[in-house]
Amino acid sequence: MNRRDERPEPVSDERLLADFLAGDREAFRRLVDRYGPDLSRFVGRFVRASATIDDVVQETFIQVFQSAEGFDLSRRFRPWLFTIAANKARDHLRSVARKREVPVAGFSGESDESINYLDYLADTHDDPGKGLEAEELRQRVGEIVGQMPDHLREVLVLGYYHRFPYKEIADILSIPLGTVKSRLHAAVSYFARAYEKVDRQR
Repeated sequence: MNRRDERPEPVSDERLLADFLAGDREAFRRLVDRYGPDLSRFVGRFVRASATIDDVVQETFIQVFQSAEGFDLSRRFRPWLFTIAANKARDHLRSVARKREVPVAGFSGESDESINYLDYLADTHDDPGKGLEAEELRQRVGEIVGQMPDHLREVLVLGYYHRFPYKEIADILSIPLGTVKSRLHAAVSYFARAYEKVDRQR
């Protein structure tokens, strides 16, 4: 193999966190750069205001900074990070007296239930050629997901947009594995019924 074609393996999240704990502040900045965009999209599924999204993401990284010494480096960093972000997002929702905000629409993934409605959850924001019809569809999806009970919306966001496996969703939300599966099934059914109702009213 041509040595010029060889690329170094990316440094793992856990290695970066260990380096940070050893005094390397640049390692923490690399974690922020690596996960900042993902966390913004994740939080954006719960709250709409961009300023609030930024605040929640910042609070998440502050919590990581403060709690890093207590993290077990034999575990994976990413689920822990998203656990903190989910908790911060919940704290925000509670602080506004459960005033529901319509999240940014867009999910992707495949369902064991094989329900075609999930095809409509594909994120098409990178394709401006989709036109007004696609924009209307995204708004409709966002409104439906925004009306979901919080416990269903959480599993849908984690499972279909961020594609976390069931076990990691259970860890992030601190619920049993069986509860994840039942809530995900309920969330898909909720979306399907709501979409059919909206579609009939068009």
